[in-house]
Amino acid sequence: MFERRPTGLQAFGGNAGEPIARLCSIEGFGRSLIIGIIPLLALEVLGSKELVTRAYLFASLLTLTVTLNFATLERLLHRRWVISLGVACTLIAVLVFLLVDNMAVAFGIGLAAAASSLFSVSISLYIMDYVGKKELIFTESRRLLYVGVAWMIGPPLGLWLWDEVSHRAPFLLALAAGFAMLGYFWYLRLGHSQVIQPAKQPAANLLRIIPRFFSQPGLRIAYSVTLTRAIFWTSVFIYGPIYVVEADLPTWIAGGLLSIVSGLLLASPLIRRLASRYGTRFMIIVSMLLIGSSVAMLYVIGEPQPLGLVFWISASLGGVTVDVLANIPFMRLVKPRERTEMTMIYSTWRDGAQLLTPLLVSTLLLFAPFEVFYLLLAALLFGAAWAASFLPGRI
Repeated sequence: MFERRPTGLQAFGGNAGEPIARLCSIEGFGRSLIIGIIPLLALEVLGSKELVTRAYLFASLLTLTVTLNFATLERLLHRRWVISLGVACTLIAVLVFLLVDNMAVAFGIGLAAAASSLFSVSISLYIMDYVGKKELIFTESRRLLYVGVAWMIGPPLGLWLWDEVSHRAPFLLALAAGFAMLGYFWYLRLGHSQVIQPAKQPAANLLRIIPRFFSQPGLRIAYSVTLTRAIFWTSVFIYGPIYVVEADLPTWIAGGLLSIVSGLLLASPLIRRLASRYGTRFMIIVSMLLIGSSVAMLYVIGEPQPLGLVFWISASLGGVTVDVLANIPFMRLVKPRERTEMTMIYSTWRDGAQLLTPLLVSTLLLFAPFEVFYLLLAALLFGAAWAASFLPGRI
């Protein structure tokens, strides 16, 4: 009865896919525990959505600084210690969240995001070192399947602990997950199988190869698609919980919303099969159009109301599809000799989204209601869908 397992759980070529998926799921669980709490904590401490947006804007500048100096950090500390540094950032961020009750909470938000960035850049480099190009779509779908399970559990559990147990509980559990991830990472490096070994490629100066990255049309389009999709997800995790509260719904529904949209990652094996049948480029374009249309409906609805949750979820379905596939164009188009350098640039999509999202909202709030942001975001998503149509069909 166990012979026919779901495609997403079957073994992939090479021995790195499974442990990397587990590693990402542990890290994702720790991060997901507090992802829905942080904006509500910031709203409670700062008192308004405008100040929350400014806090995230400051935090994004801190995170971007860290990511742009990843090459230097890797050169000084080696990649394994960069991941360890990320856990240290998580520890400091938790202390800030537990002890600070003013605008300094932005420092904690920035450190938490920096920890995620350091981990993600390092893991992307490990994947390209140890996973072949033909196996990337399988590895990514399985990794996101595992991460989807973690993110389906984490947000509602974190908000339940926040409401019913203690404001400290979710942060302490997130910190424990961070140390568990670090322990497993070092086990993979130092254990009997040594699946994750020392990095094969030296670090490079990020700023020197920016023109080289953006001179390549395929990489430029891949970046624009990934950046736009990240702006959407940043909006979901900052303004989604606030949307629930402003719609006069119970706080636990915010956790439920984040759980549902994260649980959509369980469809990763199906998305992988659809991409194999219809093509990665086609699936990315259709998904970006679905996100844009759903976000536009939030603008049409206007003031937050329960009906809007339907469109948050439908947009997230498209977002999850792009999550599974968005890295494939970059990983297949980047030249092997330039992997480290180009990954430094490509990985700034996360920090760019965390910077651009609050920056766009802050600017719009000077002369328009918040709902106009949904219209602007929809326009960006439609533009990214159009750009994706120029990707090579072979991806």
